[in-house]
Amino acid sequence: MSIADHRVGGKRATQTTPPARSSASLKGATAQTDLGGGRKRRARHHAEGLEAGRRSTRTLLWILLAIAMVLYGFPFLYLLFTSFKTPIDTIAVPPTILPREWTLENYINALGRNGVLASFINSTQTAIISTVLSLVLAVPAAYGITRYKTPSGRVFIMAALVTRMVPPVAIGIPLASMMATAGLADTPIALSIAHTTISLPLSIWLMASFFEAVPKDLEEAATVDGCSRLGALWRVVIPVVSGGIAVTAIFAFLASWNEFLFALLMTAIRSQTTPVVIANFQTQFGLDWGSMTALAAVYSIPVILLTLLLQRKIVAGMTLGAVKG
Repeated sequence: MSIADHRVGGKRATQTTPPARSSASLKGATAQTDLGGGRKRRARHHAEGLEAGRRSTRTLLWILLAIAMVLYGFPFLYLLFTSFKTPIDTIAVPPTILPREWTLENYINALGRNGVLASFINSTQTAIISTVLSLVLAVPAAYGITRYKTPSGRVFIMAALVTRMVPPVAIGIPLASMMATAGLADTPIALSIAHTTISLPLSIWLMASFFEAVPKDLEEAATVDGCSRLGALWRVVIPVVSGGIAVTAIFAFLASWNEFLFALLMTAIRSQTTPVVIANFQTQFGLDWGSMTALAAVYSIPVILLTLLLQRKIVAGMTLGAVKG
């Protein structure tokens, strides 16, 4: 900066002029500007690269999800389309995916058969009783195992896992004999008890993982406020794990709803469930594929509706288990 003195109207005035930049300082400023611009460009390119990577990952995940949905959903869609085919189309060679002619004849034939409505009632009764039994036994068992952590509790939960490894036929045959001896043959009660042996080990393991995710501090705080141990369980812990209970109930219900072998061994006429009735759709020319697919499609509706109704509980329960993991 330079200062020039000169007189204006007899008075001394001082004018300040900006200093002239040297060539070195100009080069330095230019270099700093280029350096700053380069950093910004690199940061922008880096951000664009990250965003492109995220888009590629999302696209790949959507493609994999679409493939999985097609592979998983195609058999059910084929069953659904077959249920609307004419009897000739159901056995056509080569088979077609879509019906050449849409018809409700298969549904009318399937639902009009004797015993179909009774089989639906039997399946519903058996699934509900089995689910309630599983929850009533699994919730206190899982709570005791996770809270007291005794050696016998660990042995018990491992034994429950081992029972899942035994083939169902190895349990079903002696159970069928025992139920016949007890006078419970061909009754929904006997079948419900048998289905509970399938769903109970899985229910205990599921509920144990959900109870593990609940901090003990919640119960201790409730007991400080005057709750008993049972009151803390009922008022604090059960509401927290309600999503897990819903998930366990759905799995227990599905295990009973879809079970076939025990129903085949233990039922004859009075308590036959729908899967057994579907397997008995025979004609003089072979299996009645159209009626079988129609009844199977109808049989799938309650499970789909139940899952949709309890969707929020399922997500909450699965999230609770994920937090624990």
